[in-house]
Amino acid sequence: MLDDRTFAIKGDICWSKSRTEFASVHDGYLVCLDGISKGVFAELPERYAGIKVIDQSGRLVIPGMTDIHIHAPQYAFRGLGMNLELLDWLNTHTFPEESKYRDAAYADKAYEIFSDDLLHSPTTRAVVFGTMHVGATEALMDKLERSGLKTYVGKVSMDRNSPDYLCEGSAEEALADVERWLDDCEAKHYVNTRPILTPRFTPTCSDALMAGLGRIREERGVPLQSHLSENLSEIDWVHELCPWSSCYGQTYERFGHLSGDGACVMAHCNYSTDEEVSILREHGVFVAHCPQSNAQLSSGIAPVRRYLDLGMNVGLGTDVAGGATLSMFRAAADAVAVSKLRWRVVDQSLAPLSTEEAFWLATVGGGSFFGRVGSFDEGYELDALVLDDSHIRTPLDLGVDDRVARYVYLAEEGGRIVEKYVAGKRAL
Repeated sequence: MLDDRTFAIKGDICWSKSRTEFASVHDGYLVCLDGISKGVFAELPERYAGIKVIDQSGRLVIPGMTDIHIHAPQYAFRGLGMNLELLDWLNTHTFPEESKYRDAAYADKAYEIFSDDLLHSPTTRAVVFGTMHVGATEALMDKLERSGLKTYVGKVSMDRNSPDYLCEGSAEEALADVERWLDDCEAKHYVNTRPILTPRFTPTCSDALMAGLGRIREERGVPLQSHLSENLSEIDWVHELCPWSSCYGQTYERFGHLSGDGACVMAHCNYSTDEEVSILREHGVFVAHCPQSNAQLSSGIAPVRRYLDLGMNVGLGTDVAGGATLSMFRAAADAVAVSKLRWRVVDQSLAPLSTEEAFWLATVGGGSFFGRVGSFDEGYELDALVLDDSHIRTPLDLGVDDRVARYVYLAEEGGRIVEKYVAGKRAL
């Protein structure tokens, strides 16, 4: 049965033909049938005669963007503390802020701002960290459910090497909270928002907690997210805490966190060794590349070209508040910039990314964590952004491809999101 998720959008349509190429149609038609793309056409096919046509002539129409690593409770202090490196930044800004979410009123206020701003951003889907607090995490999920965005949200688990005010009392207590939270999620019958297990990172999770999360993951079939090889000091710390491990990635693999093809996101992977890369490939783990955060916190630059050449799953993350903005356009532009810097000063065997590749990472690359998402090819869930670039002024007569490439860099210089669709349903 067809519903309001059946229509065609007329406009200047652009999507990824491949990882390295745009496909585009000027003044074309994007057809959506019951939330699923039927493709892009220069003329509306006869078989779709009578379908509702949304006329956005002259405007850009691109796939929605997926942010596969973002911290909702950190949104409140974005843009602050950027003079610090990761571990000092956590202790000075992140942990004190996240402790505030034990207060339901504060969580409600902060998450209302976050969810509303995310709705008005280029992001149509996101993989989100909450805090260790069950009530606050459920409040975040409730708000994101109502937004119409598609999200995974995690209640953070952490039972060691954390401040007393932000540390679960024991592995048993932490695991009981996870089970209670998952039961609540099932009872609420979320449609748009799903739970994802979230050990903060190995240094803050005991072996007992990690083992318990692995058991829950296997029993319930819930995906998992965490951090991996972000910072050199962090990696040294992991080796001290887990002398039995030969690489950081093994501290997750040992407890079953990476199993289940494509059901795990690991953020950063800036310094993954050959062994670690092999482990990530074997399990189909998604690497969340967070270029702005890695630059702001002086963490490093992930070798994304290597991961792509190896056929690994890679998407982009804003990593707010390590990154200062929700804009996935900024994340894509930064991915290109840092790859050029890495190529010039670190390793000239790894070519920098192109704008087309960064666009693919922001759409198809990250969208794939949610299934067939991020493209206008037939059979994909239809996530779309309608963009007005008329106020990004130029005397040049630009084609659709160039307008999209320019928008990646100049979105905040006069660009405007006119409409936003998630799985065929209008969200904005």
